[in-house]
Amino acid sequence: MKNKVLLNLSAMKKYHLILVSSLVFVLLFYKQTIGLNLGLFGLFLLGLVSYNNSNKFNNRLNFMLFGTSFLSCLAFAWYADFASFLALFLSLVFLQFRLQNQELKIIQVIPLIFLNGITSFGRILMFSQYLPKREINNDFVKKLIAYFIIPAVFLALFFIVYSFGSDHFSSLFTDYYFDINLWILFVISSLGFYISFTFWNYWIPEVCYEKNKLLANDFDEEAKHQNQSTFSFLDIDFERKSGAITLFLLNVLLLIFIVTYNYEQFFEVVQKSKLSSDTHERVNAVIFSIVMAVGVILFYFKGGFNFDEKAKKLKQLAQIWIFLNAVLIVSALIKNSEYIFHYGLTYKRLGVYAFLILALIGLFFSLRKITKQKTNAFLFNQMVWYCYGLILLCSYFNWGNLITKYNISVNKGMDKEFLRNLNYNDEIYYNLYPEELKNIDKKNSKRENLLEYQNASSISKVLYYESIDLK
Repeated sequence: MKNKVLLNLSAMKKYHLILVSSLVFVLLFYKQTIGLNLGLFGLFLLGLVSYNNSNKFNNRLNFMLFGTSFLSCLAFAWYADFASFLALFLSLVFLQFRLQNQELKIIQVIPLIFLNGITSFGRILMFSQYLPKREINNDFVKKLIAYFIIPAVFLALFFIVYSFGSDHFSSLFTDYYFDINLWILFVISSLGFYISFTFWNYWIPEVCYEKNKLLANDFDEEAKHQNQSTFSFLDIDFERKSGAITLFLLNVLLLIFIVTYNYEQFFEVVQKSKLSSDTHERVNAVIFSIVMAVGVILFYFKGGFNFDEKAKKLKQLAQIWIFLNAVLIVSALIKNSEYIFHYGLTYKRLGVYAFLILALIGLFFSLRKITKQKTNAFLFNQMVWYCYGLILLCSYFNWGNLITKYNISVNKGMDKEFLRNLNYNDEIYYNLYPEELKNIDKKNSKRENLLEYQNASSISKVLYYESIDLK
């Protein structure tokens, strides 16, 4: 009986959270564009999540997610771009998921986002999941009739009588016009309810709990002693030797590639006109190499193979393979830096840095997986957090402003059209080209966008543009 009462209280609580969140969403977004309002809505959800789980913030990871959620809401209020939206969305979802399901791996959030996004359309009709269960007794009916229905009937009748007797009295209640677009209100209300329902009443299939052990970072005792071959026609000894031969040959091939790759990059004279295409081709080759390198490690070091005492040579060759791939990444980083030296910074060149650094981190955890005898899932569990960290980094900093300042300081990448298309560098751009302020041509999207954001209503504003003074 006690458990039943707790379930009912939980359902009622969920029901109120959904309704309150939906109401706040309508108040913030009705006839508004997305800007400050989404940051405020994120802070509102964060406040409710924190209030309802205040006893769970003694965990360092939970507290960290609270901090990143708060900063992501502020970042969106300031920039309102896709990176800050993605950071806000993932931060709140990760926090809510982590507080409610601490035993599940965070990597499961990714498929659950898509699953709940689809199933919520049907689960909204399953009222028993979130509506409170109450039995309507006679006292309730009596109160409804006595306190609401009877007074409402008499009030309506006397209002009609008094309205006929006095035009001024009638005007007190009728001379008002409410500028409400019912269609927009319906759409915003539906969207708010859908978002609130999905956030507070998300569904985790039973299979996620059943398969969660497959995502563990460490092997259980049974798996440590199960050393099965990948292919039925090859026994363990042949597969072990096959792996050693394969990694040996791959190391030789990679070593030759590194020598030729670095010779072409740093010793051959390349025309500046070909530098861009050559750099892109070589970086793409590095990307594919790293992806395949990690795939090779995951293929050979699975299950009991991690604990095979006869596989020491295989592990040594794998470690050499990882080291050589790291050398390849460092070469690509140096080449990207050279490219920036000649042509200046761009978003893509910063993106190359980001990917290559993530690749180095991936190789580090691949090495750690081998030396510490971790599962394949260990690598993915770790990389989810570093990818999330990269998204946070992209959302918190003004990269467009950084690119503009750097290019001006080195006098590279100073094409006017390129600088105009960078985000959040308005102040520097108009100081550099003051004549652009007088250009009222609507094709000048930078100026038009700035004016549009500055003229937006208070809760639709993007705070960054409020800091820019066109004068």
